[in-house]
Amino acid sequence: MEENKHKHLQELLEGFTTVMLITRDGDRDHARPMAVAGTEGPTIIWFVTADDSTMAEEICRNSFAAVTAQSKAKYLALSGHAELVRDRAKLDELWSDAWTVRFPKGKNDPSLYLIRLKVDDAEYWDDEGASGIRYVFEAAKALVMGETPHPEAERHARIVPSRGRPAV
Repeated sequence: MEENKHKHLQELLEGFTTVMLITRDGDRDHARPMAVAGTEGPTIIWFVTADDSTMAEEICRNSFAAVTAQSKAKYLALSGHAELVRDRAKLDELWSDAWTVRFPKGKNDPSLYLIRLKVDDAEYWDDEGASGIRYVFEAAKALVMGETPHPEAERHARIVPSRGRPAV
């Protein structure tokens, strides 16, 4: 069952091209939309930034980061630790020419860093497809009965750390 949750999380994550990346600035959370450069299973998310960005400074001071994403019927909330990575081979592998708008010097710009987010905690809600239809039916039934609907396992899951190791 856990393997299915991990696989479903990975599929959901791969469906998003843009997410909200949240870093910490002192006692304030700072969120901004970011293009997803790539993923490695449900455990690693890659982004691109410049070394003089506010985000890079925040990651250097505090590695905690979170990601949220939503579409019409799918939602993700992930958290973990980010690090700045200078890896030209990985940047070449992940690079999208669409990013030239943000980084006019292209992938050879010496100021570019990759951000590698290692996910330690993940939660998703998927109201699409058959499980979403079943949930709507169950919610309507619960409303008529004066009860609270309970999400099905395939619709919602939280994957948390166990014994200090990343959960996903």
